[in-house]
Amino acid sequence: MPKTSARLLSLLSLLQARRDWPGALLAERLDISPRTVRRDVDRLRELGYPIVAFKGPDGGYRLEAGSELPPLLFDDEQAVALAVALQVATTSGAGIEEAAVRALNTVRQVMPARLPRRIDTFQVTAVERPSNRPTPQVDSGVLTTLSAAVHAREELRFDYAPVSPAGATGDDRAEPPPRRAQPHHLVTWGGRWYLVAWDLDREDWRTFRADRITPRIPTGPRFTAREVPGGNVAAFVAGRFRGSYASDASDGSGYWPCRGEVILHLPAAVVSRYTHDGVVEELAPDRCRLVLGSWSWPGLAAAIGRFDADIEVIGPAELKDAFAHLARRYANAATDARD
Repeated sequence: MPKTSARLLSLLSLLQARRDWPGALLAERLDISPRTVRRDVDRLRELGYPIVAFKGPDGGYRLEAGSELPPLLFDDEQAVALAVALQVATTSGAGIEEAAVRALNTVRQVMPARLPRRIDTFQVTAVERPSNRPTPQVDSGVLTTLSAAVHAREELRFDYAPVSPAGATGDDRAEPPPRRAQPHHLVTWGGRWYLVAWDLDREDWRTFRADRITPRIPTGPRFTAREVPGGNVAAFVAGRFRGSYASDASDGSGYWPCRGEVILHLPAAVVSRYTHDGVVEELAPDRCRLVLGSWSWPGLAAAIGRFDADIEVIGPAELKDAFAHLARRYANAATDARD
């Protein structure tokens, strides 16, 4: 590579590494004169890089955003990180899968021969969770609009498609009025995208599925941001989607309508491996306390019963009754099977 071209690439790499570069420091790092730095900056400008000069005691240069995307320069670790991120993006459900594949192919074509081998060792296979519901794809334009409204703190008006009941037709459903909300967070949960917003008509927090949102343009006036219950959007969303009444909980974390406590004759490490929504406390090497919640007492008893171990119920009495109810049901089922 000619010396000048190599020097231009080194200069571009430095300008991308930090916001402001004093001219004297650039000259020192590249071992060239300040006059050569100015000439090289002019050459990069001719190639489309928007480099501006700033004045002052440490006057120098800054690489700014432009109207077009010029060629970019990545070091090895950045290139590998970008390729890995693009592979993961194809599983995001954000409607950018095809663009991510094309971008990944573009990056691979210009990589040095040593890098594709590193990337090929990282292969991502999208495995959908067993479910009787399809995972919807969200239009990337909708996500961009929602994200922009969240960033600008601007009210949204949008059509929100209802979930069609089985057997319903277009004539059976009245067109719902547009929703009005103050968007605060755009989040992902279980392979789906959701908008966390303050519903202006219902005066309460709501989570809206992004794939059912059709934004209306233009957006509304700016608003003052609120704090989600509990102050933690991750805990708030987790509470909503584990079936809790998060808006009624004082700490914003939510609670299950049925919550019980038992002692399992199993190591805590074994129980915690299969308990994502409960609290596990070690009591002895082969015993632990489990606090778990569910929508119903029989459902909670059945969830605890899936562990192949002896169970001691601490409480409440409703959980003990649920175990007795299931015991009778299972005994009847066993009797019917023998008959």
